[in-house]
Amino acid sequence: MCGIAGMIGEIPSRKVLEQMQNTMRRRGPDQKGVWVKHGTALLHNRLAVIDIEGGRQPMRREHAVIVYNGELYNTAEVRTDLAKQGYVFSTHSDTEVVLTAYLAWGEACLERLNGIYAFAVWDMQKQELFFARDRIGVKPFFFTEKNGTFLFASEIKTLLAHPDISAEIDGNGISELVLLGPGRTPGCGVLRGMREVPAGWCGTYSHRTGLRLRQYWHLEDKEHTDSQQETIETVRRLVIDAIERQLVSDVPLCTFLSGGLDSSIISAVAAQQYAQEGKQLETVSVTYRDNAKYFQASHFQPNSDDSYIGKMNDAIGANNHLIVIDTPQLVRALFEAVEARDLPGMADVDASLLLFCREIKKIGTVALSGECADEIFGGYPWYRDADIRRKAGFPWAQSTQYRASFLTQEWQQQIDAEAFVDQKYRQTITQVLPNGVRGKDDRRIREMTRLNFAWFMQTLLTRKEIVS
Repeated sequence: MCGIAGMIGEIPSRKVLEQMQNTMRRRGPDQKGVWVKHGTALLHNRLAVIDIEGGRQPMRREHAVIVYNGELYNTAEVRTDLAKQGYVFSTHSDTEVVLTAYLAWGEACLERLNGIYAFAVWDMQKQELFFARDRIGVKPFFFTEKNGTFLFASEIKTLLAHPDISAEIDGNGISELVLLGPGRTPGCGVLRGMREVPAGWCGTYSHRTGLRLRQYWHLEDKEHTDSQQETIETVRRLVIDAIERQLVSDVPLCTFLSGGLDSSIISAVAAQQYAQEGKQLETVSVTYRDNAKYFQASHFQPNSDDSYIGKMNDAIGANNHLIVIDTPQLVRALFEAVEARDLPGMADVDASLLLFCREIKKIGTVALSGECADEIFGGYPWYRDADIRRKAGFPWAQSTQYRASFLTQEWQQQIDAEAFVDQKYRQTITQVLPNGVRGKDDRRIREMTRLNFAWFMQTLLTRKEIVS
């Protein structure tokens, strides 16, 4: 994880740039870098994972300078393709590969990248900024324009550290917070004038052409024609490949292990590869003081996973670290979690992750987790419960009127809560195409997948990225 920021236009004092950079210190505690030239400033805070010294940023090559936050999972393949074109590399960092890919292929480089990323490249020849966000939207990229200056950053607080940018909210922002939160409409930054590059989008900015955004990737609906066995083999191959590509690291690495299916699969694959290399995998688990006494089953979690942690860890031969969180700690961390998010989030769910990650950092700089497996593989009740599944609206938020009751009388008169939420819902499910749909139930499952992909999954990805 790193923090990136920058601006095209009037560049403030070095003190202001440092203030902006300091807001990203938690994202990138290892290294800091600033590049300023002719009305352009690029800022970077780095959490060093690959090529500790060679991967420093901002990084320049030929006529382009990049700030990059993310991880490229097919670095070796892309580097090989570029080497065939005559490019020579001075580091083994993925940052240099992404920058060189832009020099070689321009905006089309995005078609070749497999990873999670948000980056910006200042092209000195074109006098243009090119920026992009990964297909799923793991890495954030907020931006705004003010007084002829274009500003971008990994976090809202970084933009607010600029003296020209203030935190203002209007009816749309209030609707997002109260009626949809902690989710957000894709591309919405909640605060007035604040936007976020949607997942799978890229853009350019220059004084000559202004701001241009375009979608370079979207999730497609296709008919499923594979047999059950073919499906099993494809899923197995893709899951193992995704895990193994994320095990590349020059710093200590570990895995989350909750005892559930997703983290257990990841830990098992990782442990097997580590064993082949003569290493032992470190796993980390979390529990709460007196959890056994107070745990209550629910639709989301019918039983506690605690009993499975030890069994799974013993089976894969890993070294487990159990982190115990107490209620007073959780309460104190609530404020810090909100500060990390910049917007209201998921309360104790955010705070517990923050505390967990703080302890994990003592064990490893990189941690693999099973986030969003339920969204992709249908693990939630609304996928399985026919009554919940068939009910119109966002399945995880069936309380619009209750939420609206928290609005002041003035805002209740200005905001049609039901219409606002229903419009967002309808806009999402109309993206589902009829290709290969077999009846109403099949279409509804596709709609559920689309709703989860565009909304619930984005909420969890934001939580994991920001809070960790």
